[in-house]
Amino acid sequence: MDWFIAEWEPWYGPDGAGDAAADLAACRGHDDLPVCLVAVDGQGDVLGTAALKDESVGSERADGPWLAALLVGEAFRGKGVGTVLVAAIEDEARRLGFDEIFCSADASAPILERRGWEAFAATESLRGTISIYRLSGLLEQSCT
Repeated sequence: MDWFIAEWEPWYGPDGAGDAAADLAACRGHDDLPVCLVAVDGQGDVLGTAALKDESVGSERADGPWLAALLVGEAFRGKGVGTVLVAAIEDEARRLGFDEIFCSADASAPILERRGWEAFAATESLRGTISIYRLSGLLEQSCT
């Protein structure tokens, strides 16, 4: 939870409207959204998270589901953890029967672009303007 507060301080910090504990608790689903995936190493240490949710920043631009809460611990960034989490969310969306998913992104944009996501709009976040991405044709693709 501390990672979420530190990464998205304008939303989860003391002056923000968000509740990190409640958001994380809501992501315990398996067959319904929201679903949260957690990357852990061989010792059980958390490396990062990603969620598939009904809405996120930019939801006014497209009906979900949305890849959200993509966060990799600072010590693990640049080591492929984010890419693995995005691929896992794509697989999860496919498993749940979604053919298209969306994501509003700033720092994670290069991962999405390498995986074939398309930027199609922009929106304002508490940290400024960010791009909105879409990945279509999930049900036509095999799991990665």
